Amino acid sequence: MSKKHRLIKFVTAAAVLVLGASTFGSTAEAATTLKVGATKTPHSIILNHVKPQLKKEGVNLKVTVFQDYSLIDKALVAKNLDVTYFAHKPYLEQEIAKNGYKISDIGAVHLEPIGAYSKTVKSLKNVKDGATVLVSNNRPDYGRILQILKDANLITIKKGTKLTDADFTDIASNPKHLKFKHNYDPKLMPELYKNNEGDVIFINANFAVQGGLNPKNDAIALEKKSSPYANILEVRKGDKNKPAIKKLKKALQSKSTQNWISKHFKGAVLPAK
Repeated sequence: MSKKHRLIKFVTAAAVLVLGASTFGSTAEAATTLKVGATKTPHSIILNHVKPQLKKEGVNLKVTVFQDYSLIDKALVAKNLDVTYFAHKPYLEQEIAKNGYKISDIGAVHLEPIGAYSKTVKSLKNVKDGATVLVSNNRPDYGRILQILKDANLITIKKGTKLTDADFTDIASNPKHLKFKHNYDPKLMPELYKNNEGDVIFINANFAVQGGLNPKNDAIALEKKSSPYANILEVRKGDKNKPAIKKLKKALQSKSTQNWISKHFKGAVLPAK
């Protein structure tokens, strides 16, 4: 082989290597980082479950775990996050009304059934007259609690009341004279139950699980799956059609993920689809 031919072959090989490196770089750069704000249980667990699948689809999921509900939507609005996954629609509606947030609900993923827990009775129907009922200060949950109490025939609710907007002033009759206390941080409710500080304590499933409780086995009454309080994905208005966000939504709502939620949490967290 002549020097000229060897030179041409060398230059061609070098060009192929450069082109290959360029193509690899383009593929790497095409991967999108999606920043999601969530609470620890079950949200971050579910997100980490779909993370490998999304990576194969070019989406690098970065999950930030928050302890304080009120900070998550603030971070989304400030563009420190792309998506939030921690709350139900009535909570989002309250935040929009209060703060004017331009946030959209893009779909439900799961339901964390709120439950009644008690160390004194095994059924809500057996609650004694004048019993103390402890509830968190998360107002959007009040309608859920009223519905459970209504289903147990402990209260009636004023006609025309929209449960997603209801509070304890919407009780029409309370024949057992239940006393409601509702000034507690949601994450403290399992401790109040363990310390037997009320006759009935209402606890969100995520905090119940974090507190070592199994809602399916330990609650004396649980919210029904038909509840409108399924946990949703939130994005800034105008972002719902971004490819990476659509991939996240599809992964979380897929049949395989929904089945995994049901099996992994053993009924403590219910699939929304």
